[in-house]
This record gives sequence, C-alpha cells and structure tokens, in this order.
Amino acid sequence: MNEEIRAKEVRLVGAEGEQIGIKPFREAMQMAIDANLDLVNVAPQAKPPVCRIMDYGKFRYEQQKKEKEARKNQKIVDLKEVWFRANIEEHDYQTKFRNVVKFLNEGDKVKCSVRFRGREITHAKLGQKILERVANEVADICVVERMPKLEGRSMIMILAPKAH
Repeated sequence: MNEEIRAKEVRLVGAEGEQIGIKPFREAMQMAIDANLDLVNVAPQAKPPVCRIMDYGKFRYEQQKKEKEARKNQKIVDLKEVWFRANIEEHDYQTKFRNVVKFLNEGDKVKCSVRFRGREITHAKLGQKILERVANEVADICVVERMPKLEGRSMIMILAPKAH
C-alpha cells in the first residue's frame, strides 16, 4: 500500500469502486493523498497492477469483523465416546443409550465401544449385537460412519449425526 507499491503505472479504481483508468503511480498516489485515503494494491499480479483508493484501516477492521463472525457461526464437531460392556444390564444400556442420543442431538460424533475383559473376547458376537442394537435404535437421527469392528480388546463403531 502507498509508498510500498513498486510499479510505474497502475490501473486505478476510485473510492466508490468507479474505474478511473491507467495512471502513472505518482499521479495515483497524489489522488489518494488529496482524498485523504490510502492507495492499496489489490491485484499485484495483474499487468498493470490494480490499485484502489480506500481507507485501509477501515478495510482491515471490516475484514476482521467478517472473520470473527465466520468463526462464531462455525460448529466444532467433537468425538464423544460411550463405553458398553459385553454383558451389560438393560438399565445400564438405557442410561448409556440416552447419552448417545444426547451427543448426536448436540451435533457431535459418537464413538461407541464395547470393552472385553479376560475371556469375554471369545464372545465378540455379544458385543456386536449391542452395537448393532444401538445403531438400529438411532438410525433415524444418525448415520453409521464406521461399522462395528474388533480392535484389540475393544469393538468400535462410530456414529455421525445426520445433516439437517
């Protein structure tokens, strides 16, 4: 901007966005000074470079406001984890299932895991039945991102909320 521009001629755009045309750099700089504004290079790769007469401080302030607004509106998706056991009782299952539904409604992904202890690993089908039951009961509010899969002593399934 201003004196940092290294071009002999520039294509000049006025303060209200009107095309002024190709002007020598000194003349363009003088027009910006007369308007009590800055000369900002908006397209340095163009031939000749495109410069605009604007209030650079105000421009930067508005850009920062737009970026802040965009950050405020974005949703960060967390991955929540809910542990089940292979021989889980019905009431415990319902409690954990309510948490899964709550997390999905808040827009978070849910990692459902069944942890096997000791010899329970020989009954991996029980864990698969539990995870499939969870998937069937929440099928209307989520999609199964990763089907139940045995990893070490745990069986893991990932659920993602449906886009509204």
